Amino acid sequence: MYILLSILMNNIVPVFILVALGFILGRKFPMDIATLSKLFFYLYVPAFAFVNILTVEFSFNPLLVISIGLILVVMNYILGAGMSKIFRLPHKTSKAFQNTIMFNNSGNIGVSLIILVFSNEPFLVNGQPSNLEIALAVQIMMLLVQNMSTNTFGVINSGGEGMTVKKGLIRLIKIPFVYMVLAAFLFRLVPFDVTKTPIFTSMDMIRGGMISIALLMLGLQLSQSKINLKLKTPYVASFTRLLIGPLLAFIVIHMFGLSGVVAQSIFISASTPSAVNVALMAKEFQGDSDFAVQVVTLSTLLSAFTMTGAIFLASVLW
Repeated sequence: MYILLSILMNNIVPVFILVALGFILGRKFPMDIATLSKLFFYLYVPAFAFVNILTVEFSFNPLLVISIGLILVVMNYILGAGMSKIFRLPHKTSKAFQNTIMFNNSGNIGVSLIILVFSNEPFLVNGQPSNLEIALAVQIMMLLVQNMSTNTFGVINSGGEGMTVKKGLIRLIKIPFVYMVLAAFLFRLVPFDVTKTPIFTSMDMIRGGMISIALLMLGLQLSQSKINLKLKTPYVASFTRLLIGPLLAFIVIHMFGLSGVVAQSIFISASTPSAVNVALMAKEFQGDSDFAVQVVTLSTLLSAFTMTGAIFLASVLW
């Protein structure tokens, strides 16, 4: 019980305090969330990935982690499609159901959670966050998979009319995060220390603000959401994302024989709630945005408890 309480207080509560502050600000003042989203996804996330990939010492195979991320997306899609048929959901609601299960909040909550988790007990090594860099690198690979799949298949699967593979690929090539990840890996191969340049210093300064911006923005986005507690299907989607999602990750981790920090990071990443982008896509592409908003809000609130359990299990299992 003490360990669970410690995980809740040290890892979960700090996350939700910032989310709550964003929520309060969003209710009290008019906020341009679209502008903040652009700053976050076009500046903060790419800078964060660039700096961390350049500076981490990889003790794992990044391609293996990316492959696992893709396998989990496919497995969650099959699960969502099957459950949609069982509940006989309308076409647009079915697509929103699938997306809320497939795509988790790897950016706003995932990265923040990994930093807090591997900076506190029981994940410290001799009192030091020795595994934090590796855990972050794993999370960035998972974030890469989520970003790429959300902006391609997620867009096509949003439930709106006229969505094509071409439109999804056009969206993908506009995402600077992908290019910054590729650039970071390329710079690791050349005999030039980019970490000594002013550009790296600037990117590192931007990276420092990423976590607070991510969580405050999540609170702002939730402040504009309306939730209907009487609907049952959003609860089903939320618990599927929060409980079955980590279970599928456990199965895949076991299949590939992973252990240690890599296994823990993938499992914790898989426990995060539905991505806010799912609701934004549903609204932008005429899908069932009301359903998507319900699931994003519910899964985010409920994740305070389920992620506590997932973090505890990660510390016990690996």
